[in-house]
Amino acid sequence: MSKVKTKKNQEAVDLSKVYSIEEGLNALLGLPKAKFDESIDISMVLGVDSRQSDQNVRGGCDLPNGIGKKVKVAVFVAGDAANAAKEAGAEFVGMEDLAEKFKKGEVNVDSVIASPDSMKVVGKLGPVLGPKGLMPNPKDGTVAADVVAAVKSAKSGKVKFRNDKGGIIHCSVGRASFSADKIIENIKFLVSAIVKAKPASAKGKYLKRCFISSTMGPGIEIDFETVV
Repeated sequence: MSKVKTKKNQEAVDLSKVYSIEEGLNALLGLPKAKFDESIDISMVLGVDSRQSDQNVRGGCDLPNGIGKKVKVAVFVAGDAANAAKEAGAEFVGMEDLAEKFKKGEVNVDSVIASPDSMKVVGKLGPVLGPKGLMPNPKDGTVAADVVAAVKSAKSGKVKFRNDKGGIIHCSVGRASFSADKIIENIKFLVSAIVKAKPASAKGKYLKRCFISSTMGPGIEIDFETVV
């Protein structure tokens, strides 16, 4: 995006203002459109100490309206369940053979799902999957006995959330082509899931600050009280 367009976008919204979710989203969606369908993202600052392992927030949820993106899935599973995973839409299915493809960089996916008994194979892929945020984990539903349900969930718009070192969670909640109502519904559903995932050891205010943005647009602060 040009510097001129960036400046116009920033001038179109009051970056010093805290908007309600409706006002903020309408302002964001009212900005000049890019030549592609931009992602609408949310960043939430949580009142957790990420240095304490028992205060990290992690989980997943199926957004009611999806995220408007085709999701590629790889599944580590063997036997009859492997065929079922393929029929459910998984692009890659296997065990040791799939692990080798990941090691060689031959697989590019958005989600990795594993059956519990495949973790002996998947566990060795930590250096490959970990940095990409793809390591399967029971907390976000990517380690599942029912891999078919997990694949369908991933394909329909499941998002995984995990706070970074600053205690901030970043997630996609839709596309610029979505209606404001659908994005708001997704945001409220996601925030509800994050509230439920609040660590018992976290003290003080949990939901501190919230920002929404588009791929090419500015960040707009949202009043959390209008979301929960």
